[in-house]
Amino acid sequence: MPFKDECGVFGVTELFEASRQTYLGLYALQHRGQEAAGICSRDGHGLHLHKAQGYVADIFSQPVLDSLPGDAAIGHTRYSTTGGNVASAAHPFLIHGRFGQVALCHNGNLTNTAALRDRLIAEGHTFTSPSDSEVILALINRADAGTVEDAVVEALKLCEGAFSLLILTQDALLAARDPHGFRPLAMGRLGEGFAFSSETCGFDLVGADYLREVEPGEVVIVKGREVQSRFPREKVVAKPCVFEHVYFARPDSNVFSRSVMGTRREMGRLLAQRHPVEADLIVPVPDSGVSAALGYAEASGIPFDFGMIRNHYVGRTFIEPKQSIRSFGVKVKLNPVRDLLNGKRVVLVDDSIVRGTTSRKIVEMVRAAGAKEVHMRISSPPTTHSCFYGIDTPSREQLIASSRDNEAIRAFIEADSLGYLTLEDLQAAVRDGQGGQGFCYACFTGEYAVAPEAKGVC
Repeated sequence: MPFKDECGVFGVTELFEASRQTYLGLYALQHRGQEAAGICSRDGHGLHLHKAQGYVADIFSQPVLDSLPGDAAIGHTRYSTTGGNVASAAHPFLIHGRFGQVALCHNGNLTNTAALRDRLIAEGHTFTSPSDSEVILALINRADAGTVEDAVVEALKLCEGAFSLLILTQDALLAARDPHGFRPLAMGRLGEGFAFSSETCGFDLVGADYLREVEPGEVVIVKGREVQSRFPREKVVAKPCVFEHVYFARPDSNVFSRSVMGTRREMGRLLAQRHPVEADLIVPVPDSGVSAALGYAEASGIPFDFGMIRNHYVGRTFIEPKQSIRSFGVKVKLNPVRDLLNGKRVVLVDDSIVRGTTSRKIVEMVRAAGAKEVHMRISSPPTTHSCFYGIDTPSREQLIASSRDNEAIRAFIEADSLGYLTLEDLQAAVRDGQGGQGFCYACFTGEYAVAPEAKGVC
């Protein structure tokens, strides 16, 4: 089973009822974070903010959207990576500072947050949340610059790690990515204005036309209908996160200028070639394993079917029964189709194994439904290292592949066989023609493009 989701950002400018378009964009990005959401809009009277914990549809009622007027807005849907799941860490952040009102939302993680925060506190700054995103706003407010656009450029020179940002001021909307481009951010055209989204599925819902990716290291400044592009720092080798294609992004999106669905199906095809097995049925672990399972079925010739059904109406929390039910947390989300599985040799396809406990419970459920054999196939390499660039991963010692080999993992999850996609096959699937240098593979290799803060290296 996969890592927890990260965050999504969406924004529009020069558009009537911008907050409603942003609401729809966040709705499309809900899969990237379910803990909190917020929108900040701009009209001639200033910036207007509403944010809360919960789902997008629950937070933004008609009266709330009516309170967010104007022709520009930015929004955020959040899963905590730094700051925890607390109301004060919800985005966007809004300050009233040297440059008037400035709002910011952020997908990613800074790797030098502690050093920057300590410096700012020593200079007298007071923070209202544990979020690294608030640190960026403080840097903007204190930058030695004459305009807010120059202040953003100066502040980002100090930030290390991963950031895809949308920043709203009283007369501009800015979009920015870190020099390595860890997290995605796309730019589109919507009517006479522009739109920005973590994924292109956000554009599809509002009817925006995809233009291009915001380039790694780029700051795009939109003032009215004028667009400027600036590169504050020296260019480095881009390292977009390969896990966007393995799991995070929606399959109907294009991310890093590549089709997510097409990439995942190719992962499945290569997985079938690398780890063939005699079986009767290919079953995805929904929903993250579906695309790769289709590819595996195509390459192997083994029939595909939905042998497990996901309950899409499970909320963020649910009340467990007082009487213990074995594997209740998995059962409430997934249920096997006994008539399909009974007596069959089954290949389960999933995108990753993290701790191994969920995979073990799924294998157990499929066996209990009557499967004669259960073979596990994973459409990524073993996850051996934590991520520090905006993904909520366990500590390294909790990652089962960091301390166990393939056979030990197979025995733990109690599968009849286990096969992972190789790193070389993953690179082929994402069409990394740069000898493995075209993406960040740190969660599989431990080779970090930007060093983590010392206190969190494991």
